Amino acid sequence: METRRYPLGIQTFSEIVKGNYYYADKTDVVYRLAHYAKFHFLSRPRRFGKSLFISTLQAYFEGKKDLFKGLAIEKLEKEWVEYPVLHFDISQSKYFDVATLKMSINALLIPYEKQYGLKTDKEESNSNRLTYIIQEAVRQTGKQVVILIDEYDAPMHDTMGKDELQTNIRNIMRDFFSPLKKQEGNLRFVLITGISKFSQLSIFSELNNLKNISMKDEYSDICGITKEQLITDFQEGIKKMAEHNDLSIDETIKLLKEHYDGYHFSPNCPDIFNPYSIINALDDKDF
Repeated sequence: METRRYPLGIQTFSEIVKGNYYYADKTDVVYRLAHYAKFHFLSRPRRFGKSLFISTLQAYFEGKKDLFKGLAIEKLEKEWVEYPVLHFDISQSKYFDVATLKMSINALLIPYEKQYGLKTDKEESNSNRLTYIIQEAVRQTGKQVVILIDEYDAPMHDTMGKDELQTNIRNIMRDFFSPLKKQEGNLRFVLITGISKFSQLSIFSELNNLKNISMKDEYSDICGITKEQLITDFQEGIKKMAEHNDLSIDETIKLLKEHYDGYHFSPNCPDIFNPYSIINALDDKDF
């Protein structure tokens, strides 16, 4: 039997599933969230699994049923409808000036314009370009569009302390996001993730229908690893770590808890372990 590996630096759901990597099953949360509100916002620290969760949502909404064999959602989902998905990873660049931000947004939009046969017009506003993509995706597929935005606040964090530049950056981002409210009828699901609470940056002034799930009990374990998931999904790794350090299983779990849990995102949130830290510790067999 092939030895399972740790997904070090891997944030793509399909690669983790196909590559026999360790995985804390979050697909039941994917199903619940997909049948909750339409517009969602999630804030979590860096390296906490936001991008992996976004990737899992993308695979789900693209109807890739085969990737979910043996996972919790397989027993929950009966229809597996394929939707057009627009995935924008805002963290793909570093933003030190307005020109860089404009080039980055342009690079995010062009692939979808090509996919749906739209002419790229850089003189057009980003909000109009996104609107045209949404409308054309609906026209061509007959389905509402899913929009997944990862690390929306990266440009603001990169320009902290530069007030004038911050204002310009926020205005550009506000324009980019503005179609989300106006195109509500053409959208099936929207999730925006980031590090900062969205109201503090006020770039969603028009998008007042976002449901902030960051501190809701039922989504408190949406990212990260619970103690139950650690014991169940990483049992083999814990055993190897215990043997390497001449410890019992219980002693190893106790030390992992002392080092890497302690995150709480809602009033009744279970202890959440930092996934990046846990995976590296288990791989190194060291605390």
